[in-house]
Amino acid sequence: MTAKIIDGKAIAEEVRAGVKTAVAERVKAGKQVPGLATVLVGDNPASQVYVRSKRKACAEVGIESFGFELPATATQQEVEDLVKKLNADPKIHGILVQLPLPSHLDDQAVLGAISIEKDVDGFHPLNIGRLAMKGRDPLFVPCTPAGAMVMLEKTLPKLEGVNAVVLGRSNIVGMPVALLLVRANATVTICHSRSKDLPAICREADVLIAAVGRPEMVKRDWVKPGAVVIDVGINRIDDPSAPKGSRLVGDVAYDEVAEVAGAITPVPGGVGPMTIAMLMQNTLRGAELADR
Repeated sequence: MTAKIIDGKAIAEEVRAGVKTAVAERVKAGKQVPGLATVLVGDNPASQVYVRSKRKACAEVGIESFGFELPATATQQEVEDLVKKLNADPKIHGILVQLPLPSHLDDQAVLGAISIEKDVDGFHPLNIGRLAMKGRDPLFVPCTPAGAMVMLEKTLPKLEGVNAVVLGRSNIVGMPVALLLVRANATVTICHSRSKDLPAICREADVLIAAVGRPEMVKRDWVKPGAVVIDVGINRIDDPSAPKGSRLVGDVAYDEVAEVAGAITPVPGGVGPMTIAMLMQNTLRGAELADR
């Protein structure tokens, strides 16, 4: 069996095209252009790359981008004061604080200071709490889990009743995607480093979400034949044969797992593009909330 490749770039382009059309319609109707503020604290090179890619995506879909940079020495008060200033700015409909923050800062306090109506990352405790409750809906869903769900919906006829295994329990991916799968009426197992016999648990999955941050951890014999595998991991490993001496891999050993899986996301080109596409969609939603 050779797995179907789930093309994250193509699906993300569909999402972005929809956002671009909706933004153009807003402007034509005389409504405000959606605005996204990115806050970068310090000079982490990876964070700088991520922020640039988000600003580029904004330009492509017609969203106005506002960039704010603070030195690595910024105090907790300075970061929270900036967030509160952005909360009060009517031109800004989404606030994204790039993680990780410098170690002396309390990231949960910073994320909690973001207005729930502008929490386009979906990390505010109230949004996560609403996601976890029956009968409640969050204003925003975290971008990477939301993107993974779009990919699943385009790959499977339905998620209801499927056995889904989530490998990893982070606040950013593992827990929110598990909650979204529960909402889709899947039967969900969350496993992690303390789980007993991880391969056996993963082999029960019709849908396997790998979000543990360990390069190529999931091997061929971890995967049920025909399963759908969503690889959220982005890990850089040494590779002397690569032009830069290294390359990106996921949490799944792609070449061997692709021989047994029914469908699989590549790394790069899978979940990554979906994350930014869903951020654009969430920023549009922030502008729509402000219309009310």
